[in-house]
Amino acid sequence: MTSARKKQLLAVGILAAAGAGLSLMSMGGIEQNLVYYWSPKDIHDRGEQAKSAVIRLGGVVCKQSLEWNPQTLQLHFKVGMDLDGNGPTVAVFSSSAPPQMFREGIGVVVEGRYDGALFTAERLMVKHSNEYHPPKEGEAPHDMMKSMQDDMPKGSSAKL
Repeated sequence: MTSARKKQLLAVGILAAAGAGLSLMSMGGIEQNLVYYWSPKDIHDRGEQAKSAVIRLGGVVCKQSLEWNPQTLQLHFKVGMDLDGNGPTVAVFSSSAPPQMFREGIGVVVEGRYDGALFTAERLMVKHSNEYHPPKEGEAPHDMMKSMQDDMPKGSSAKL
């Protein structure tokens, strides 16, 4: 075997080893970075597999399950497959202020961890339609204009 051929084989071997090392490094920690999107039924069905994994829980805030303490920012509610809580539900705890649109009956996506009994939320998002429906004829626009005027800086020349 010539010295040129040995150098080519060595270069190919080094590149293969570097590629394998890079693949192992990138794939080795990927499990820690995965976020699963599950429903309450999925969490109940998966049992132990659901514990301590980062999960995005999607569902509806069940009726009469909402407890909010504005002084401590503690929020407790249940997420189910429907408004009435039929089927599996998951108890959720959050220690941050909920979004303004948050209420019973709204679709939510909650990101956090499940310990087998309680889902601790790190992030809370509400689902809503992006469609605008103007008020029907004769219907008040729910004081939207007044609240917008109250938010404008004093002395502003903008008219609503």
